[in-house]
Amino acid sequence: MTTPSRKERLRPLELIVLSAIVALFVGFVVFASTRDIGLGSIFGGIAFIAALLTLAMLALSTKPDDAERTDLDEQDHPDRPTHH
Repeated sequence: MTTPSRKERLRPLELIVLSAIVALFVGFVVFASTRDIGLGSIFGGIAFIAALLTLAMLALSTKPDDAERTDLDEQDHPDRPTHH
């Protein structure tokens, strides 16, 4: 079994950070326009969840490239020799 690369391990963190940035922006805009911290927090939370779901679904919809297909095949069939 192979260990995931650094890029593969940080991918979920990237999605969370991008969602948090969107949530902070939306929360700030709502707070600046209404001056209500509760409403800004609620909209920020909703924006975080919506952005996280949207980014995760977009990440799942991408097709793997040749290197990812080879890696997936190696994980599924560890007894096969690799062709590098």
